[in-house]
Amino acid sequence: MKNKKTGRRQFVKTSLAGFGSFSLSSLLSTAYASDYREKAVLKKLNVICIGAHPGDPEFGCGGTMLKFSKAGHAVSFLYLTRGEAYNANQSFEQSATLRTKEAETSCKILNVTPMFMGQVDANTELNKQRNEEATKLILSQKPDIVFTQWPIDAHPDHQVAGLLTLTAWIRANKQFHLYFYEVNTGSETMNFTPSEYVDISDVRQTKKAALMAHQTQAPQDVYDSFFKKMEDFRGLEANVKAAEAFIYFKPNDGRNSIAGL
Repeated sequence: MKNKKTGRRQFVKTSLAGFGSFSLSSLLSTAYASDYREKAVLKKLNVICIGAHPGDPEFGCGGTMLKFSKAGHAVSFLYLTRGEAYNANQSFEQSATLRTKEAETSCKILNVTPMFMGQVDANTELNKQRNEEATKLILSQKPDIVFTQWPIDAHPDHQVAGLLTLTAWIRANKQFHLYFYEVNTGSETMNFTPSEYVDISDVRQTKKAALMAHQTQAPQDVYDSFFKKMEDFRGLEANVKAAEAFIYFKPNDGRNSIAGL
């Protein structure tokens, strides 16, 4: 994989043919200590992607997660809820059953494992008990990398998903790499300025197939209205056909000082 400069940002084309050639910018190049990097090359990564509802990880960063799974790494989607509140004309149980099946179908296409945190759509909670539950579950998976939703978001469930993950990262003493992804930027995700890009041009159609599994969510309309445009726009920024964008949340000791000071 080759790095190229795109303006003030560094974009990394990820072929993911093997871990040695894969870099999500600072994650697997400069951010890793050399001894850790050497160990990491030899092991399969454990990647978790957290989303408030079935469909959030798929729409936001399904292409990147597919590239991880195609490279042989273990990928899990951890859904905060089962999308119980999407249809006011049916019970939460009926909605949860439908959306769980959609998530399972989508995950199968992306070769990832679905998991559920047990909170309820539109009634998610952010408190001491929920923080402890989420932290325990996330850390039990021993993740190397965790992706989650950007907490500066118009949707309260997205806020909760992001903040629960951030708390787990802090309580884990920042032992896993933390990335935030975007969904419906402009209408939901706000003030999202990416630090990393992943070229998903070669997996775009498979990602779209996974999105189409979420039939209850009018996926073609949602894709055309939001996510195709996002993929195209981030691709323009990265000088590729289609890309997904992320914010890498660095620990304090991983931040660069201002040049000249």
